[in-house]
Amino acid sequence: MRTRGLRVLAVVAALVVAVLVLASIWTEALWFDALGYSGEWWSRIRTQTLLFVLGGLLIALPLAASLVIPFRSRPMSWPTSPGEQALSQYRQVIAPLRRHIAIGVPLLFGLMGGLTAAGQWQQWLLWRNGAATGVTDPQFGRDLAYYLFGLPFYSFVVGYLTVVAICCLVAAAFAHYIYGGLQPPGRGRSTRAAFLHLAVVGAVLALLRGVSYVLDAHSLTTHETSVLTGVGYTDANAVIPAKYILAVAAVICAGLFFAAVRSRSWRLPVIGVATLVGLSIIVGNIYPALVETYRVTPSRSSLEQPYLQHNIDATRAAYDVAGVETEEYDAVSEISAGQLRQDAATIPGIRLLDPNVAAPTFQQLQAQQPYYSFPEDLDVDRYDIDGESTDTVVGARELDLSKLPADRRDWVNDHTVYTHGYGLVAAKGSEVSGSGTPAWFDLSEVEEYEPRIYFGERMTQFSIVGGDEGAPAREVDRPSGGEEGRYTYTGDGGVSIGSPLRQAAFAITHRDLKFVLSDAVGSQSRLLEHRTPKERVARVAPWLTLDNDPYPTVVDGRIQWVVDGYTTSRTYPYASRFSVSGVQEGTVSSVETQRAAAINADRINYMRNSVKATVDAYDGTVTLYRWDEQDPVASAWDKAFPGLMKPRSEISGDLMSHLRYPEDLFRMQRAVLAEYHVTSAGDFRAGQDRWRVPSDPTVLAEKKVAQPPYFLTMAMPSQQEASWSLTSTYIPNGDRDVMAGYLAVDSDAGDIAGKPASGYGQLRMLAVPRSTTVPGPGQVQNDIASSSVKGADTDQTLTDYLNNNNRGSSKVLLGNQMTLPVGEGFLHVEPVYLSGTNENSYPSMRVVIVSFGGRIAWARTLEGALDQLFEGDSGADTPSGDDGGTQPPKGEQEPTGPLTSKERALRAAIEDMQGAYQRGQEALKKGDLEAYGKAQADLRKALTEAARNQPGGGSATLDESAAS
Repeated sequence: MRTRGLRVLAVVAALVVAVLVLASIWTEALWFDALGYSGEWWSRIRTQTLLFVLGGLLIALPLAASLVIPFRSRPMSWPTSPGEQALSQYRQVIAPLRRHIAIGVPLLFGLMGGLTAAGQWQQWLLWRNGAATGVTDPQFGRDLAYYLFGLPFYSFVVGYLTVVAICCLVAAAFAHYIYGGLQPPGRGRSTRAAFLHLAVVGAVLALLRGVSYVLDAHSLTTHETSVLTGVGYTDANAVIPAKYILAVAAVICAGLFFAAVRSRSWRLPVIGVATLVGLSIIVGNIYPALVETYRVTPSRSSLEQPYLQHNIDATRAAYDVAGVETEEYDAVSEISAGQLRQDAATIPGIRLLDPNVAAPTFQQLQAQQPYYSFPEDLDVDRYDIDGESTDTVVGARELDLSKLPADRRDWVNDHTVYTHGYGLVAAKGSEVSGSGTPAWFDLSEVEEYEPRIYFGERMTQFSIVGGDEGAPAREVDRPSGGEEGRYTYTGDGGVSIGSPLRQAAFAITHRDLKFVLSDAVGSQSRLLEHRTPKERVARVAPWLTLDNDPYPTVVDGRIQWVVDGYTTSRTYPYASRFSVSGVQEGTVSSVETQRAAAINADRINYMRNSVKATVDAYDGTVTLYRWDEQDPVASAWDKAFPGLMKPRSEISGDLMSHLRYPEDLFRMQRAVLAEYHVTSAGDFRAGQDRWRVPSDPTVLAEKKVAQPPYFLTMAMPSQQEASWSLTSTYIPNGDRDVMAGYLAVDSDAGDIAGKPASGYGQLRMLAVPRSTTVPGPGQVQNDIASSSVKGADTDQTLTDYLNNNNRGSSKVLLGNQMTLPVGEGFLHVEPVYLSGTNENSYPSMRVVIVSFGGRIAWARTLEGALDQLFEGDSGADTPSGDDGGTQPPKGEQEPTGPLTSKERALRAAIEDMQGAYQRGQEALKKGDLEAYGKAQADLRKALTEAARNQPGGGSATLDESAAS
């Protein structure tokens, strides 16, 4: 009775597992089918299934044979020694379990082996679909495809078969011993079957070791030492020959195992194995060590030079930096009037609105409802405004359920009522309003678009949308007429879950019965899940490494998330490895730090931006475009999944105008060029010209984050026109904080459908002489912190201004310190924001600090700061209109001549009055009396400041401690 109950329980458990598995597979298939990628998904499933079966059989069948053969070939009689009597007792214990062991052990190992093999599906597909590149490595003369696609797969196969052989050898030896076929020395002769069985397995193991030695020799092309990556002098002249000698010795050793069958003695195999071990120690370790110590070390610079050159050339090629245009830039420190006149086109492109600082301002002024939220780091884009391409800072107004009151959090609200965000908010990057807040502009005036955001970076929960015809709208939409609007989703996104069977399947996979029980789920309902852009792209193309920062943009009437996808490899010959996560997080500032870890799973030595992906914010459609048409890795995936990636020619002109050079690729390339900007092996070996990315000077020192790259419209000295670029600075590797180099890449893809602009992706580098004393970002920040320079609009010193406004009810927030190569030197620009300390405060830009050649100036406007710095006239034109914080109040005429310091202060005070008044009105509308009182205090201060600066008025200290 008990046995029957256990059987019933086992059947029920098996049925439950089967239902769970089938429900999971079916719902996955429905998700991919709804997205239009079911063919690619099934192709992956078939590949993984094939590898699972092959991998499982490769270990299960030999292991089963190794357990069965000893029993079938066991001797009919055994010696009667005490040892044999003990074995007899073991045999009696094992006898009832023999069949279970012979089946269960191979099945268990087959399951584990199958899962291991299935996990190699990407490497399998690359091996099957990789094609020759026409480029060969300098040591073995093999095509790059062998190292990118073949060698990793061969290494896995040999390693896997080696594990199989070891398992079979252990199992066979144990089973033969238990059943008497294998006898220890001095206790009789082993059977011929035991000798044959163990000899064959031993020979196979020796042959696999021989193949492994050859693959190890080829793997030296990515061998890392403190000097270089790849084959070095010792490797080429000692290690590689030793590997080949050991491979031949392993083949001979395999022959000795076969010879043992005839002699029925283990003497020859033991001699062979001992010889192989001895050779591996002498030839494989001692001899290379002697060559390294007595041949290489005394003459390393000359002997290693050609191999180091291979490392330099390969690394630059692997990260696509070989084509960087480098020019010497002897930056000046002298200042003269009109110095920026030749760079007048660059100055208007200086972004004053810091996307990292402005997020709270977006939240306070544009969220509209507490359940809407903006990302902490806003994004940078370009839009045509009045016929001109304008740098903008944008943020998606997304749904944030965590900000809903607790009494409004339940299953229905979380999953069927609060389902989407609304709209993309944009502000001009190089301008701010008179009160220091962003200069907003309505994207719908540029292009009408669908504003609802059902798929975004904060969409981590599933939603059930749609409704039966005639049913009242359920989903909360943008407020209309002072009340919450309602909306019913009409798109094709997500999976239709109208049928009871589908509802039951998703209830099982989500472990949530409300899919079946809730009346919010109807016949027209659709399930939206896996809603973040990166997650959707990763599920469609799991072989891509994705950029850390997807960005939203309006394209062809829809909000589209753009996700840059990279193809990477760890086996590009001779190329040095760098950490992807370290570069993405910006937690490192030197090449040495990045390469310090000997083992790091995400360290790569090849990277290409091969895919531009878009995710529709309304219906979740994922589209992959093949961007790099020359990348061999992307070509292999294109062959493996035909039609998965659309050709670049299908990119619309509207989308092309919003594509940009990927930030993570640029971070990787700047990390590489910090060391590999040196192209001569001799100079590289000397190590006197190594650079590093400076720490972000505007962030607390203990965080030690690298200064991020900045998108700016600027021109390098060799360029005739300014272009939208991604930029970064370098300082020498060490303690000196002076400029060593400057890197920029043309990030403007143009606006022609299917064809990137000719200059897109061109890297340009300025190399500053090592003798320079031009301050770097950190030194500039130190100068700012201790500056006694008075502002253009006040008699207050910069240090006093920062200190006075960084206490009590206000705090100072430092914006990005941006660096531009203008005026034959380096101009540093840093906006300064003030914010209150209460919960509803938000930063507003108050002054702009500029530095050139060690000199500091500051003012309320960029124009004022530059003119103060360059002896009254910088020669640069700044944007008209809001101009970095200055805009004449309505009705006030623009002065016809240069403004005096009091006139500039008066204008600024009037603007502050306007800003305080506007903030007060907004606070009244929201019923926020605390914010209203704060705005009134700001208004009184601005009135006092205006009175002080009226003609004939007295002077006073600029005090903004009550800034909002």
